[in-house]
This record gives sequence, C-alpha cells and structure tokens, in this order.
Amino acid sequence: MPATAAETSPDNPWPLQLLSRKLKVHIERAPAAWIEGQVIELNRRGSSAFVTLRDTDAEISLPASLWSNVLDRQKVPLERGSRVVALVKPEFWLKTGRLNMSVKDIRPVGLGDLLARIERLRQALGAEGLFSESRKKRLPLLPHRIGLITGRDSDAKKDVLRNAALRWPAVKFDVREVAVQGVSAVGQIVAALKALDADPHIDVIVIARGGGALEDLLPFSNEGLVRAVSAAATPVVSAIGHEADHPILDDVADLRASTPTDAAKRIVPDVAEEFARVRQAREHLHRSVGRLVDRETDRLHALRSRPVLASPERMLTAREEDVERLRKHAHNAVSSAVVRASDQVRHLRAQVRALSPQKTLDRGYAVVQVAGADGTGHDVVRNPGQAPEGTNLSVRLAEGRLGAVSTGGAVSTGGAVSTGGAVSTTGAAPGGDHPGAAQPSTQQQNED
Repeated sequence: MPATAAETSPDNPWPLQLLSRKLKVHIERAPAAWIEGQVIELNRRGSSAFVTLRDTDAEISLPASLWSNVLDRQKVPLERGSRVVALVKPEFWLKTGRLNMSVKDIRPVGLGDLLARIERLRQALGAEGLFSESRKKRLPLLPHRIGLITGRDSDAKKDVLRNAALRWPAVKFDVREVAVQGVSAVGQIVAALKALDADPHIDVIVIARGGGALEDLLPFSNEGLVRAVSAAATPVVSAIGHEADHPILDDVADLRASTPTDAAKRIVPDVAEEFARVRQAREHLHRSVGRLVDRETDRLHALRSRPVLASPERMLTAREEDVERLRKHAHNAVSSAVVRASDQVRHLRAQVRALSPQKTLDRGYAVVQVAGADGTGHDVVRNPGQAPEGTNLSVRLAEGRLGAVSTGGAVSTGGAVSTGGAVSTTGAAPGGDHPGAAQPSTQQQNED
C-alpha cells in the first residue's frame, strides 16, 4: 500500500476510504474561526438547522450546519438578512464525502457593534490623513459635465437631476445606476467611480442615495470605497441619506451634502442669482467708471483753469525776462572784466615800459659796445679795461647808433673818475634794439 498520495499509481491505488480518512484528519485539524456574514437562508430540521451565510461585501456564500440549541440561546431569533458573526469549524463527512462547516456559536451583530466598528475604522483612516482638509479638492464654479452615481430609478437621482436643472438648465449629467445597498453595492460603486474619474470630460462626481437604516448605508462606510474616493483625481461630493446620517464617505469626500437635493444646489450655481450678480457687477462697474470719468474731468478743469495753462505765453514771457536780465548781467560782468583787464594791461605796460632799456636811453644814457668786424656791437663795455686805446666801439643812443674809437682811459677808484681818456666818434649809424645794460655816454660821465 503506498504511504503517500504521490506514490499511488493506476496499478497501485489507494482505497477510497483511505483517502477519505486522510482528508478528514487533515481538514478537522484546522482550528475554528470567527467569521462575519449575512444570513440569507435558515432552515430548522428537528434538532439541527442549516444556514447559508453570505459575505457582506462580495458575492460569496458558505453553507453551514448547527444544532438547534445554538439558535435557541439567542435572545432575538435569527432571521433572513440578519448580520451575524459565527464560530465555525470545518468537518468532513466520510459517508457522503462532503465538506461541512459546523457552527459552534453564532451571535447577531447589533447596531452598537456596527457603530463601534465604523468608528474604529473612521479613527484609523483619519490617523492616516485621509480626511485632512489639505487633501480635499475645490469644486469647479460651473461644471460642464457631472458624473452621478446613484440607485436605479431612485428618488435621489430624480432630486439631483431636477434641482440641478432648475438652478442651471444647461447642466449635463453622466448617470451611472448601481446597487446602493447589499453585497454588490461596494463593487459597483467603486467601478462606476473609477470609470467616471478616468473620463476627462467629468468635472465633479456625486455619489447620492436616499435615507435608510444603518445596515443599508454600510456600503458607504466600506474601507475599499473610502480609499477609492480618496484616490480619485476628480472632486467627489457625498450625498448619502439625511442630515443625521454620517457614513465614512462623508469624511473623505471633497464636499459633504446633507441630502441629494442639497448636493444639486451646491454643485451648480443658480442662474437667476448669477444674472443678478452680473447686473450688480455691471452697475458697480458703471458707477465706478462714471466716478472715474467725473474725477478725471474735474482734474482736467482744474488743470485748464491754472494760470500757466490759461495764459501759456506768461510762462514764455517770464522766461524771456529772465533770459534778458541774465544776458544784461552777463554783458555787464564781461564789460567790467574787460575794463579791469584793460586797466591792468595798461598798468603792466607802463611798468614794462618803465623797465625798458629804451626808456633809459631816452633819458640821455648810451650803451657802449665793442664793435665787431661787421660794425655791429657785441660785448657791452662796463669798464675802461675792456676798451684799450684804438678799440673800435659801437655806441647805442636813444635814436640811432654811432661808431667811436677808444683813446684809452682809467678805472675809477674810491669814487673818483680819471679824466685822461677820450673817445672819438667815427660816424652815426641807424638805431636798433639790442639787449644790454644802459650806461651814460662819455660826455654825460664827464658832466657828472
């Protein structure tokens, strides 16, 4: 006999009872587990009962069996649609080869338990920051197309469409009708939300449903739906139930409307109010422009009434007078400066002329120079030793020049001058300028 299933073959198979016993041992080794679901079938058969539990968020069901005394322990009898938690353990029936889930304990989930569970989920999601105001997106002022997720032919749908059309007749909707309660609600709502969010023509999405019991509104507190709304790029408006209803969807949505009607009022403006605002804006603009024109007109009148603009020639006349006054002042200043400079030039000229050698010659002095070969004077004679006897001399007078020959002389000592020397003239020559010190003529020296 093969020890394991892998060792079996067509020639050496296991007996069916061996496989069944091994399956029973393997399955019943699994521990009991608490599960949550909704009772969709419940049948009593003597001392035993059979129930079918369905997942609250998916189309998955599981049959189970339990003893009647387990049901009898319940204070409130279980009914179809009841939300319960049950302690189940898998069992394998050898005779029929069937897998059975045996319910060891079952308890109804009350409103208090549901509320506590919702609050715990709300706090956990809030701690992640999903409800932060910084994550919320602003709604467009006038959306071109609105996505509406609501129940099939529901009053919420009619309220949103009717009230939105009354406020803005040109509004357009893309309506997605889905289940808004039950096990398929979450999946359909999330699918519709993703489809609308992917449409670039949708400016805002509204999730609307009328009022209902807490159990009916549970899909709108589902974690999967809440995270899908948080991840949406398009602004989402929550319009679930009435004012008192507060699913988690209200916290994560970009805008919470108390009712579907309130959502319609908040997603589109009132055309009558907008026309009134336009009229008010036009009137305000007209008044503002009128005040501006009046103010600028007054300023123009004030400017035109100023003397400078009333008689512009006054400004030129005043500047002309200033220019004439400045011109006269400049002429007088220049004339005074010229007169002072002329006087100064005459004074300097008189000084220069007073120091001129010609003036000295005019007073009777003469300049005696040693005559050169060309007859012109060269070195000035300052003592008799420079002109020994027979030296040709050139005598410069005030007017003209004459030649002379030295007959010798003596040098003055102690203030006395020797009179033994004489100069003979050889003729006159025309006068001319020559630098040199002016000295008295011989005759003048003798006279002195």
